[in-house]
Amino acid sequence: MISDPNEYFSDGCGRCSKFRTLDCKVHIWREGLSTLREICLGKGLVEEAKWGHPCYTLNGKNVVILGAFKEDFHLSFFKASLMKDPDGLLTKRGKHTQTNSIFSFTDNAAPNAQRDAISRYLDEAIEIENSGQKPIKKTVNFETPQELLQAMDDDPELAEAFSALTPGRQRGYCMTIGDAKQSQTRINRIAKYRDKILAGRGFNER
Repeated sequence: MISDPNEYFSDGCGRCSKFRTLDCKVHIWREGLSTLREICLGKGLVEEAKWGHPCYTLNGKNVVILGAFKEDFHLSFFKASLMKDPDGLLTKRGKHTQTNSIFSFTDNAAPNAQRDAISRYLDEAIEIENSGQKPIKKTVNFETPQELLQAMDDDPELAEAFSALTPGRQRGYCMTIGDAKQSQTRINRIAKYRDKILAGRGFNER
């Protein structure tokens, strides 16, 4: 992954084989991402590279981060649960995400067109960070797929490792395994992720 934000805008995030190629998602949305970068830096935020993406911080604390995908690009707020979102502009990244936390764009010209709104939301995020407020941790409820319960009954080592995972990691596995429509696919996913569970990692961690 990249360690310099400038490299992100010239070459991509470095998280996949499309790094430094024309197929990189960053290249598709470079104009819009550059506008978001300009707006964030204009607020006095510090630009750093985190998780392969430009992250904008205040006094060492994460405020927002950029992301580029095939269908869209976005600006994601770290403490969105504390924001008011009066215009209802924030959306969820995925169906299992609990908080509306992103500005999502499908047009490179959109960030410039929404510059005033983005600026207002950044001002609120900065105010929240300066206040020292912290998001209230929500109780995470999730249903464990029957195939995973059976696998843990048959495999005490897997059961012990799964119970030692953080609630967030447990939820991630339950969601990605349970999303499969076919029982055999759920069983295959359990086998695929077994080593990661034993290693104490989340399903999307390397």
